[in-house]
Amino acid sequence: MMRAGVLSVLGFLLALALPAQAVEIEEWETTEGLRVLFVEAPDLPMVDLRLTFDGGASRDGSQGGLALLTSSALRHGTADMDADELAERFESVGAEFGTQSLRDMAIINLRSLTEPDWMDAALDTLTDVLAAPAFPDSDFDRARRQALQGLQRERQDPGSVATRRFYELMYEGHPYANWPRGDRDSLEALSPGDARTFFERHYTTGNGALAITGGLDREQAESIAARISSALPRGPAVDPLPDVPQRDEPVEERIDFPSEQAHIHMGAPALRRGDDDHYALTLANHAFGGGGFTSRLFQEIRSQRGLAYSVSSRFQPMAVEGPFRIGMQTGVDQADDAVNALRDELRRWHAEGIDADELEASRENTVNSFPLSLASNSDIVSLLGMMAFYDLPLDYLERYIERMEAVELDDLNERLRERINPDAMVTVIVGGQE
Repeated sequence: MMRAGVLSVLGFLLALALPAQAVEIEEWETTEGLRVLFVEAPDLPMVDLRLTFDGGASRDGSQGGLALLTSSALRHGTADMDADELAERFESVGAEFGTQSLRDMAIINLRSLTEPDWMDAALDTLTDVLAAPAFPDSDFDRARRQALQGLQRERQDPGSVATRRFYELMYEGHPYANWPRGDRDSLEALSPGDARTFFERHYTTGNGALAITGGLDREQAESIAARISSALPRGPAVDPLPDVPQRDEPVEERIDFPSEQAHIHMGAPALRRGDDDHYALTLANHAFGGGGFTSRLFQEIRSQRGLAYSVSSRFQPMAVEGPFRIGMQTGVDQADDAVNALRDELRRWHAEGIDADELEASRENTVNSFPLSLASNSDIVSLLGMMAFYDLPLDYLERYIERMEAVELDDLNERLRERINPDAMVTVIVGGQE
């Protein structure tokens, strides 16, 4: 009965976001080799586009911050218009244009009304950016100064200090250790020419994917995809990232910081995007630290012992092994007690797993909240972009609930014991001074 009710809710939300005749995701490849995923959603006269490229911070190499500066430079204009003119051209037709740079991917977003003249103008402006980004010296220097200011702010924030050091220790020697903002020396050494070279190598048809959703039919979507694809540089996919070595012993580092709270991160590389264990581990983590007020960590460490202002955990699957990560804030005078309590709960979770009641509560909450991830066109295009980038099966959304409901308790606890080693965690504690 629970499943039938959940599916009816999902069907209702899909009916709002995805009309019945267009629930199926359509896929094709352009002449230039750009992969496209499309979902028709005709209820609103709007189209959302998301381009994703394997050009995030993990591709910086020794040039820390290059992916981020390249992404921001795409908003600086083209050979024929400066940054102000570019922004004005999008705004004049009610379009929204944006770029992002993450560890795995670079992202370009466009939202436009489907009124033909306005949509054509927005697409013309986007293709101008893709075909001839200018990388002007003055704008690049301003973006660099902003990035340097961001680094300075990060050094004054114990949470940012903890996160940066956590990734450096957890992924030592691996591209995921690259801090997206780089450092002062790397930023000061970068030039507009470096950004242009990075763009021409990573923002290519063979290294990217396009997600489209909105009030279009297949023919219109194909036309849009062709326009975008023809504007992009040609080029193959970059080589896959190296595997992440598995840790076999713990690492702990304490960093003095003039703060009243200690920021604590604990975790280890654990899960790739598309791994079949994702469903079991998501439910296991929901019970442990991902379920908010009902999770074990919240109940045991915050409510029962009063050792944390906030505490939670999550799996963050990525192109290669992304982190299992626990985050906690506590008073500096009780940081040691909080870390010891956290380790106790982690070992108990690993040894005992979760019980049947916790599994069903986690499953119900996860399944019931899933339809909300499809509640808007922007949600849908974000999911389509993720699916395209990580090469997930086209039935990923359709079968998500089914796969969550298929998880069995014994198998879940076995997967948990295999993936999590409580004696090989990276722990970073930032706060307090000697």
